[in-house]
Amino acid sequence: MFARFTILVLAVILCITPCSGAAPLPSWNDGAARESITSFVEAVTREGTPEYVPQAERVAVFDNDGTLWAEQPMYFQLFFAIDRVRALAPEHPEWQEQEPFKSVLAGDMKSALAGGEKAILQLVAATHAGMTTEEFERQVKDWIATAKHPETGRPFTEMVYQPMLELLAYLRANGFKIFIVSGGGIEFMRPWCEAVYGVPPENVIGSSAKTTLEFRGDTPVLVKQREINSIDDKAEKAVNINLHVGRRPIAAFGNSDGDLAMLQWTAAGKGRRLCVLIHHDDAEREWAYDRKSPIGRLDKALDEAQRRAWTVVSMKADWKLIFPPLPLKP
Repeated sequence: MFARFTILVLAVILCITPCSGAAPLPSWNDGAARESITSFVEAVTREGTPEYVPQAERVAVFDNDGTLWAEQPMYFQLFFAIDRVRALAPEHPEWQEQEPFKSVLAGDMKSALAGGEKAILQLVAATHAGMTTEEFERQVKDWIATAKHPETGRPFTEMVYQPMLELLAYLRANGFKIFIVSGGGIEFMRPWCEAVYGVPPENVIGSSAKTTLEFRGDTPVLVKQREINSIDDKAEKAVNINLHVGRRPIAAFGNSDGDLAMLQWTAAGKGRRLCVLIHHDDAEREWAYDRKSPIGRLDKALDEAQRRAWTVVSMKADWKLIFPPLPLKP
């Protein structure tokens, strides 16, 4: 299903491993952003120096939406929920008169999302709950294998950032353990993150719903409930890193105010730290948005980055390309 991406990830790893002699991060332009990353990695991996960090402590955390893959015109998990509403509609005739389902089925997304977070949670609860974790995993895998972005026509798994794929591989090649820490659903991300990013499911942290153990006959199953367990955003990101990882990261990567607490907590640790914000400023190749965007708002975090001299990556200036190259046509 993800054979193309598996080949891509392997190719990226091979071209930046220390033994290859190739320059790291080939899709990054020379500049302050690239230099801040490579100098940090070189410093913390150089034995016998004051800044050396043992491999077991080299933890790097990454937001997903807007940091590893795109998030416009709305979060990709919401596209999944909307497609599930349409698929389940014949079983729920009451949705024809209930919002936000009524507007979703009418194709009026502006009205459907007018209810804000409450409406989104209603859509997610109705389409994610009441099934076993295995059933939900199959639905996600089936959807992401065929679903395409409405504006680019590319599979969602190709709406990932090539420079960030290279960065993940570069850090792994230098002994870092990588965790995805996202506001997206943990069980929405786990079925595909290893194939696309090389990050195993146990290294994925995200928002979660209550789950209960039930028996179907003699078989124990985990069943997803409607009640929210954790919204992995803002301060909760730091809390969940501590809960799931047990170590404070030495490097953190985000793109929005929702990632600010994670970066602040990372920066507060002892020793050398790397905090990076991805700034969406390339309207031609992706989207341009920051302080006033309803999705991925980058306002307070941008001010904090400037105050603390964190690394701000300009997609327009620092990246040679945004998405992986399209496959050659036969």
